[in-house]
Amino acid sequence: MSAKSETLYLKIDQNTIVTDRHVTLGDIAKMECPDASIVRQLKQKKIYTFAEVMNPRKQKNQMKVFSILKIVELIHEEYPNVDISNEGEKDFIIEYIPNPEKPKWINALKTVALCVVIFFGAAFTIMAFNNDVSVGDVFSKFYRQVMGKESSGVTELEICYSIGLAIGITLFFNHVGSKKITPDPTPMQVEMRKYEKDIDTTFIENAERKGHSIDVN
Repeated sequence: MSAKSETLYLKIDQNTIVTDRHVTLGDIAKMECPDASIVRQLKQKKIYTFAEVMNPRKQKNQMKVFSILKIVELIHEEYPNVDISNEGEKDFIIEYIPNPEKPKWINALKTVALCVVIFFGAAFTIMAFNNDVSVGDVFSKFYRQVMGKESSGVTELEICYSIGLAIGITLFFNHVGSKKITPDPTPMQVEMRKYEKDIDTTFIENAERKGHSIDVN
């Protein structure tokens, strides 16, 4: 145990995924201290053990909400003279995933199903929008005014509109296949990060209200 006072800088993300049900501080936290032996010892400090499910088919992801004060309490059990500077979240989630790697065919099946749903959903949305604002009528009237004859239904306007729509979608989502056009995060990535943060915040608040979070007494 360290005799002199040291400062331990501690950073824990809002949501951390672990694959071992025996969770140590090193699994969830980034730590920095002038005394490297303190960090080395604290990384082995066990902070929680998730319940074990004997039947592998019934194993599910488990989540637990922690308060940073509980982590401070556990650290002070080993090093009571250490000053702790929290650089991360005040409350955080530990998510235990017992089987992180699923068979490739399951992931491939999910990807195909998702692509089919998105494709037909997007196609229906575009058609409904075009019908709602009468894009076809607008093109027909515009073609008649410019060309002086009736539109056949498939003209330069419809072709250019379709090509422009595909290019616009590609540029907006910043992806061509698996390649990104620019290094900026895509709109989908931005919205997913916002969604994940909202989910974590709601889960933490619900756990605190129900008294299911792990905190100091």
